[in-house]
Amino acid sequence: MHERHGTPCAAPEGLVGTLPVDGEPGYVDGEPGGGPALMRRPHADGTADVVALDYRVPIPRLRRMTQTAAQAAPHERGGTGHTNSGLDRLASVNLNLLVPLLALLEERSVTKAAERVGLSQPAMSHALTRMRRLLGDDLVVRRGSGVTLTPRALELVGPLRSALQQTARTVNFPVFDPATDGRIITVAMTTSTAFVVGPRLTRLVRERARHATLRLRTITVPTETTFTDQGVDVVLISEGHFSRYPRERLYDDRVVVVAAPDTPAQAEALELLTTQPHVVVDTDRRVFPYSVLEDKGIPYRVGQRSSDFLLVPFLVARAGGDALLRHQVAVAMRRLSDLRIEEFPFPLPGLGTDMVWNPRLTDQHFVTWLRALLQEVAAGR
Repeated sequence: MHERHGTPCAAPEGLVGTLPVDGEPGYVDGEPGGGPALMRRPHADGTADVVALDYRVPIPRLRRMTQTAAQAAPHERGGTGHTNSGLDRLASVNLNLLVPLLALLEERSVTKAAERVGLSQPAMSHALTRMRRLLGDDLVVRRGSGVTLTPRALELVGPLRSALQQTARTVNFPVFDPATDGRIITVAMTTSTAFVVGPRLTRLVRERARHATLRLRTITVPTETTFTDQGVDVVLISEGHFSRYPRERLYDDRVVVVAAPDTPAQAEALELLTTQPHVVVDTDRRVFPYSVLEDKGIPYRVGQRSSDFLLVPFLVARAGGDALLRHQVAVAMRRLSDLRIEEFPFPLPGLGTDMVWNPRLTDQHFVTWLRALLQEVAAGR
């Protein structure tokens, strides 16, 4: 495609022909020999021709790309009419579309994106149509029962999120004030972690943020959406679980052996493991650190399985046997039921709990406050 003054006109494939130019041609997108590119040839009268090379994109998007490149030429030649940054074009763009656009790209669902930004579904669909027209791209494409992002949409997620976060900081939204804020504070974690930190976290939120509501979301194995969906502010996960988002250590932990109080007092941990029936979580996965016992050839017998992790220490205390638990869970449970706690007989790697913040959370005053609160909880657990 060959354009002059932003108006498309026909051009043969390959060599466009001899053009009256003022100076050397330049590349405004891509580079020679590197695949698709936009080459600009400036003219003495302040206009420019833009030649699209090897592009395979929708014509509306290509037209906008060439128009933008042509408008940038006078400034780059030392003229005054347009800015190369493209800021002058923002006057013709509805910036209100950017927030729902980011919601759509992150949620990958018109319905969820509409709920997130407070729009009706028809309004969100209308916004999607306008965004497609603006960007010259489909953005989301239906695949079976769900949708996927186009390559162009995937490129937009990071820069758009950064731009909107910076905008939020620039307009200086009111600083989080725990004395007056009435938000819902959502913390996701496993049931066992909630058993350890939940009570003290609840007390501190009530004391420090009287108008806020604390919501504890329990999870098992975190998934991609755990860190961003349902209004979660922070996720507390074991260091053994993967997250592609940054993580901070909240507290360290370790695995211990717990046994019924009536087990032989002289029996050490290894003897308890080999002579007492084990109460274990009912799962098909190879549970750490039973894998360590199996690798070392240590015999043990499973006497009971439970699908509820927190039932395990309760059953051990009331019905006998032993189990392998996190130390912090065992200590918390011992306050409710009599339990014997022994150190695991073999070296094991650490088993800490980390904080992973929602990457969409932009209120740094709130993040700083909640981080300090969680650290206080961990220090006094």
